[in-house]
Amino acid sequence: MALLGRTANGLFWMQRYIERAENMARLLDAGLRLSLTNLSAEPDEWQSVLVSAGVETGYLAKYRSFEPNQIVDYMLRDFDNPSSVISSMGIARTNGRMVRTALTRETWEAINESWLILRQHLSQPVDDLPAVLDLVKARTALIRGSFHGTMLRNPIFDFCNLGTFVERADNTARILDVKYWVLMPTHSSVGSSLDNYQWGSILRSVSALRSYAWEYDADLRAVDIIDFLLLNRRMPRSLAYSYRCINDSLDYLARAYGQERECHATARAISTRLEQHSVTEILETGLHEFLETLIVDNNRLSNEIARDFSFYS
Repeated sequence: MALLGRTANGLFWMQRYIERAENMARLLDAGLRLSLTNLSAEPDEWQSVLVSAGVETGYLAKYRSFEPNQIVDYMLRDFDNPSSVISSMGIARTNGRMVRTALTRETWEAINESWLILRQHLSQPVDDLPAVLDLVKARTALIRGSFHGTMLRNPIFDFCNLGTFVERADNTARILDVKYWVLMPTHSSVGSSLDNYQWGSILRSVSALRSYAWEYDADLRAVDIIDFLLLNRRMPRSLAYSYRCINDSLDYLARAYGQERECHATARAISTRLEQHSVTEILETGLHEFLETLIVDNNRLSNEIARDFSFYS
């Protein structure tokens, strides 16, 4: 079964924007938690959220200072920000409507209902940020559950899966960068209770605190948390897990279309890089540099998928 390029495009970007809405909420959650442990009066952690989300330039075109309320508003409910939660859910719904006949009724209704509920809650400035962030995560989880519980595992599913995990890999790398940007502790605080709490906040922001404890059976340690979010192949938000799912879907598509394309080689090369490096090696060569390279390569993979499967033809 080979899909029309525009249908594959709609499915891919529908899922990317649903995942992006959730991850904007998770980045804000990380910034909120880290701000509670910041001992200075500087809003560095909030600026780092904008940098990691890749929306700082757009924000500075509209605002002159890094006020937390302005940043929250820009990332949650500003239609001028194409990556805000409200913009992302609107674009996801538009794409879903265009490929409505490729979706189960349950999946489409979950997307449409979530859009209506979030539009209502984000129509006014947010008073209770934690509650709104929880609502965003709950609605995207409902969409994901409907999708995985009702969709046939065919190329429609695979293009959706690619959108989800290309976006998730990008955003997990960016969430880790929240910690790196500005907030990387000085030598005097490495391993301190403050440093450990900040890293624990990163785990909480991706709903992974308990699973980390199951896997590592140890206190919060930066090196283990980085290993968990980068290289653990059983952690559903890790880079290694995301690329395992990306490669699985590309393999299924290669069989469905009867050939491999350039994107297959790129995805395998990124997976190999994740498999061949230990967390110690990554930290020695530079965590930020590793994440920055991966974000660039992940974006290149997305462009190759669009070209190889004729998304815009």
